[in-house]
Amino acid sequence: MKHQTFSAFPKEGLQFLRLLKRNNNREWFQRHKGIYESHVKAPIHNLIDALSRDFQNFAPELVATPKVSAYRIHRDTRFSKDKSPYKTHVAAVFPHAGLGKHEGAALYLHIDPTELFVGGGLYMPLSEDLQVIRNYIADNPDRLDRIVRAPTFRTMSGSIHGEQLTRVPRGFAADHPASDYLKYKQFLASRSLDAEIVTSPGFYKVVVETFRGMVPFIRFLNGPIVAARRTRERKEALMRF
Repeated sequence: MKHQTFSAFPKEGLQFLRLLKRNNNREWFQRHKGIYESHVKAPIHNLIDALSRDFQNFAPELVATPKVSAYRIHRDTRFSKDKSPYKTHVAAVFPHAGLGKHEGAALYLHIDPTELFVGGGLYMPLSEDLQVIRNYIADNPDRLDRIVRAPTFRTMSGSIHGEQLTRVPRGFAADHPASDYLKYKQFLASRSLDAEIVTSPGFYKVVVETFRGMVPFIRFLNGPIVAARRTRERKEALMRF
C-alpha cells in the first residue's frame, strides 16, 4: 500500500468548517458532502496515516488508524439541548494500544475555523485508574515534576492543567512533596495555535513536534495504568484455573 505524505490541511476544508458553523443542518451538509469527503475527511485520514508512521519513531505504543483515531462529524444529540447535527471541527485521538479508546492517557488534536488545538493527557479517568496514578505520583514525587519542567514540555505545553480538588485526597499526607499534583482529577496538557497554521507548509511539523514533546507525560500516566491492568488480568487468569 502506498502511503501519502502530509504537509497541510486544505484551505477548502477549513472553509467548509466555517460554512458549516453557519449552516449546521442536514440539507446543507448533504448538498456539500462531496467537499466534506474530499477536503475534510480524506485529509484527516491522511494525517492519521502519516502520524502512524512517525509514531513508530517516538511513540510506537500509540494507535493511529482512521478506524480508531478519527471522530465522526455527526454529533450525539440525545442528551443535549443543542440539536445541531454536526460538529464544526474535525478531530483525532491516539490512545495506548493496550487500553480502550477513551481509557488511559492519549494524544489528541482538533481543527476548527478559529484554532488548531493539540493536546494530550487523561481527560475522564476511571476511578481505579486515577487512584493508581495518584499512588504512583506519591511513590515517585519528583518524576512528574521533572517531566513537566523539562524545557521541551514547557515550550510546547506550558504546564499541566485540569480539574482539581481543593485539598489533598484522602490517604495522602497534606504536606506530601507532590501534594499539588495529587489534587488533580484530570491530567492535561495542550497547545492552541491560530487556525491559519493548519493550511501552512509547517502544519505537520508543528503537530509532530508538539506530540513528541508530550510523549513523556503520556507515558508517565499510562505506565502505572497498564501495569495495574496486567496484574489484574494475571490474577483473574489464575483464578480461572
